[in-house]
Amino acid sequence: MSAMKRYRCIFCAVMAMMLSSCGDKVSSEEVVATTAQLYYSYLLDGRYEDFVAGIDHRLQGGADYDARLVANAKMFVHQQKERHEGIHEISIVNAVVDEDAHAANVFLLLAFADSTDEQVVVPMVERDGIWYMR
Repeated sequence: MSAMKRYRCIFCAVMAMMLSSCGDKVSSEEVVATTAQLYYSYLLDGRYEDFVAGIDHRLQGGADYDARLVANAKMFVHQQKERHEGIHEISIVNAVVDEDAHAANVFLLLAFADSTDEQVVVPMVERDGIWYMR
């Protein structure tokens, strides 16, 4: 299954879970925040290719570029293990969506195994109803 199809399936699954969990309408902020959290959870699971597939590839650099992005993701996780004994948990702090621009900033909190944490901003862009990291 191609990465695009896989992510559409994941997106639909996330949406279905959110819709079935409550009768209220799901906000754009909830959708984009959950999507960003999902992408970052791939790092915890060692699913680096899936993390990279969540990046907006409007300007595709080809297989070599993707391989470098995968290597960078692995290096990031390795550095966090060395510095903080690894990422323990990823939680959502906030999301700000610009509906007109189909863009958002998601604020995630990375909780490390050494009891420290760090807030990161994940810029997101919506393409064909799917949110991708910028």
